[in-house]
Amino acid sequence: MQRNDVMHVLNDPLAQELIGSNIPARVAYTSVDGSPRAVPLGFHWNGEQFVICTIPGSPKVRALAAHPQVALTIDTDTFPPHVLLVRGSASLETVEGVPPEYLEAARKQVGEAGMPAFEAQVRGLYQQMVRITIEPRWAKLLDFQTRLPTPVEDLIKRMSAAAG
Repeated sequence: MQRNDVMHVLNDPLAQELIGSNIPARVAYTSVDGSPRAVPLGFHWNGEQFVICTIPGSPKVRALAAHPQVALTIDTDTFPPHVLLVRGSASLETVEGVPPEYLEAARKQVGEAGMPAFEAQVRGLYQQMVRITIEPRWAKLLDFQTRLPTPVEDLIKRMSAAAG
């Protein structure tokens, strides 16, 4: 998928609503033992990439260093579901202290009122963190009204062609 096509999907108003919500990204990756993992993670969208921060000893850090390909979804639990699907590659950078993206990701969950106490706590706890930057290479948005999974769209086309 071309970069401008990916960004067109990610800049869609529905995608931006999902990205700006307090819904965690469910991130799928391959563990160092080769088995699949999927974990809900807070994230920050910087307009170009998804940024997730974690501690240096986290199992996902070792796994992503070995296998940087990831998939993530941000989705609702309402009907019809709204789903943003993204595939990409992760890069890792160990930074001193608490990255600003970690605080921005937390703000969606903690809220403005809780941020001073939360920030003080994490700054006292984390000497270093790993900034995981996910470069989107593919994206699809589903609303199950006008945007459906491709196999469903294909089935509808075949049924229409057979009926007409």
